Amino acid sequence: MKSIKISGYLATLLAFATVSNVFSQSTQTIRGTIADEVSKTPLPGVTVVVRDTNLGTVTDADGNYRLDNVPVGRQTVQVTYIGYEPQMLANIVVTAGKEVVLNITLTESVTSLDEVVVTSNNTDDKASTNNDLAIVSSRSFNLDDTKRYAGALGDPSRMAANFAGVIGGNDSRNDIVVRGNSPTGMLWQLEGLNIPNPNHFGALNSTGGPVSMLNNNNLDKSDFMTSAFPAQYGNATAGVFDIRLRDGNNEQTEFLTQVGFNGFELGAEGPISKKTGSSFIVNYRYSTLGIFDALGIEFGTGANVPLYQDLNFKLVFPTANGGKFSFFGLGGISSIDLLGSKADLKKDTDLYGDENQDAYPRYKTGIAGASYEKRFGNTFAKITMGMSGSAETYSADSLVRNSNNDVTARYLQGEADFQTRKMSLVTLLRTKFDSKNSLSYGFYVDALNFDLFNRNVYANLGSDSVRVNVDDNATLLQGFVTYRHRFSEKFLAQAGVHAQYYSLNEKTALEPRAGVQYFLNAHQSVSLGYGLHNQIQSPYTSYVQTKIGTNQYATTNTKLDFTTSHHFVLTYDWNISDQLRLKAETYYQKLSNVPVTQNSSSFSALNTGSSFAPSNEDSLANKGTGRNYGIELTLERFFSKGFYFLITTSVFDSKYKGSDGVERNTAFNTRYVANVLGGKEWRVGKEKKSFLSVNLKVTTIGGKYLTPVDFEASQQKGRTVYRENDAFSEKQDPYFRTDIKLSYRKEYKRSTLEVAIDLQNVTGNKNIFSQNYNARTNAVVTQYQQGFFPVPFVRYTF
Repeated sequence: MKSIKISGYLATLLAFATVSNVFSQSTQTIRGTIADEVSKTPLPGVTVVVRDTNLGTVTDADGNYRLDNVPVGRQTVQVTYIGYEPQMLANIVVTAGKEVVLNITLTESVTSLDEVVVTSNNTDDKASTNNDLAIVSSRSFNLDDTKRYAGALGDPSRMAANFAGVIGGNDSRNDIVVRGNSPTGMLWQLEGLNIPNPNHFGALNSTGGPVSMLNNNNLDKSDFMTSAFPAQYGNATAGVFDIRLRDGNNEQTEFLTQVGFNGFELGAEGPISKKTGSSFIVNYRYSTLGIFDALGIEFGTGANVPLYQDLNFKLVFPTANGGKFSFFGLGGISSIDLLGSKADLKKDTDLYGDENQDAYPRYKTGIAGASYEKRFGNTFAKITMGMSGSAETYSADSLVRNSNNDVTARYLQGEADFQTRKMSLVTLLRTKFDSKNSLSYGFYVDALNFDLFNRNVYANLGSDSVRVNVDDNATLLQGFVTYRHRFSEKFLAQAGVHAQYYSLNEKTALEPRAGVQYFLNAHQSVSLGYGLHNQIQSPYTSYVQTKIGTNQYATTNTKLDFTTSHHFVLTYDWNISDQLRLKAETYYQKLSNVPVTQNSSSFSALNTGSSFAPSNEDSLANKGTGRNYGIELTLERFFSKGFYFLITTSVFDSKYKGSDGVERNTAFNTRYVANVLGGKEWRVGKEKKSFLSVNLKVTTIGGKYLTPVDFEASQQKGRTVYRENDAFSEKQDPYFRTDIKLSYRKEYKRSTLEVAIDLQNVTGNKNIFSQNYNARTNAVVTQYQQGFFPVPFVRYTF
């Protein structure tokens, strides 16, 4: 993006900030429940204290605890219980505007029944995931993580791009590349449901978009996995986002107003019934650029203004017998008019679209679910039902210009209508036999409907080409089981299997998963993980058709087999101190059964997702292969004494073979990535109740490999033609970007005001995204990623 007129934006934010009334307030409440990690049995009599204060309590018969008058700022909570491993929750952000609800699970000790207090960052350690079966290539994150890192913009995907082995696919979108894999290999789960792309402007064949529909203010602690994930997760070859939504406050009503990159936002949470403990939380958001465009404030997008809105909610109803009903969902709509006809071609500017085309994409996504969970003795059971769907429509006009570059005519160039629907049933059970042995098992049923249509129109020839035209149903069945045995406090092993059946291709897959973890001492551990993973082909690819006669078409891809991936991971963890951790991982991934063309070519489905446009290749066969391997290092200083840093680096290689048998770089083989993040927070003001922080992020990534443009062929056809025989052979300059985030937080009597500005790409580095042929200028042009872009932010909770 180019320079932006933000004076109106900043003035609005400052006016918004003045709604707060100044009081003096220095305390808040921390409360929650404590339960067994596997069976979810409430634990009474657990000791809970706030470190470096005289505050402490014990849980009641239902595992509930409450700590009042906790000073605002960052606090550390210590949890101890006889017969269980202690927990230390560091860097809990306590603000005046919102109660802190911490629901904690404890792991039963294998050998000792004596109460032992140790210094541990086990829960604050981001490798301590909700799913304790994820022992390699996994990390948890929470609301504070999505807010803290410079450039994250409250987006889980953009935040995850800071982790080792993860690369952002495009500055303007949040698609992520995990260890050289296509973004389409990601699995998204919400409260246990397998869900469609949860992003605005999220195309059918992608897993990302410019703006996330997941509101970070609704997020609970969630998991992100990049390899050899547990048997619970299937139909993915790259990684998993297991997103959890937090319960609303069931004791007092709280409100939130927020303005930032993601939109103007209003939120509320509170009790439905204090007697029963039921609660609600809801957040609504509308496009910031849409509002300011209506106010006449220019943001450099010209006529191409993105409009979107979304809603996130969760309702919780505890039952008298210890169970809990939950109702949750999110929905969003988005649109943008990409008007090449409005472009000023005399300006040297990057366009949001094609100067020779007017395009009108429209998107809708909806997800709703209901779950019931309950403990039966030593077994925890949760059943979830849900429905989800997405709708994407698109039409584009080709523009005709005269010698003065004025538009003199337009013709329909193409149109598409993609509708997908899914009805889901998920059952998850965990049985704890004793402190050493447990079993996790369950199944998924996804009933799918695809209503897809896409055609290209050739006005000059008076003809068209229908690429996809189908209304069909399919069912995806998945089941899983994992057995875990803890031999001692130092050594554990687990083995499981995931199975899936897809009715469209009538294929079945059995996938073994296994892992072991050994603690060398109190500070170091080694883990091994293996997983066989399969993924169905995208619905668009499955239903692409080929013309066999006049107005006659045939689908040739519906019986394609799953793409198969073997994951091998070795992990070394070293907690150097209470605040400093080093992690090293090496991995190898072998891919097979990859769809490629039957005739000799460089095409491979492993590269889908690099352009975000659907592939119209028909007559594919599962004969392609690929491999990814590399090593990753993470050095992290957890937030302590007002300071943190995170240094991640990855060195890797990602290759594939098409049907021509030539080994090539994948579209995502940048060879290396390094991130350096850090931040400092100071208490300021007379009473030291205000907080000023500076956060920095520096990223460098190896240059992308692009397919060179065939200039002569492009001239002849008047459009971009690539030299496919030389696919992904031209290496570009390395990517470099620096982001700085400045934040200020003020605590009032019963509210909190946060003001920040995220300065993205402060050096204005021009990072290459793609190259294509421009027929008007008769030249190959380079598209660059985002330039310098300041993003103000205001958040007020009360």
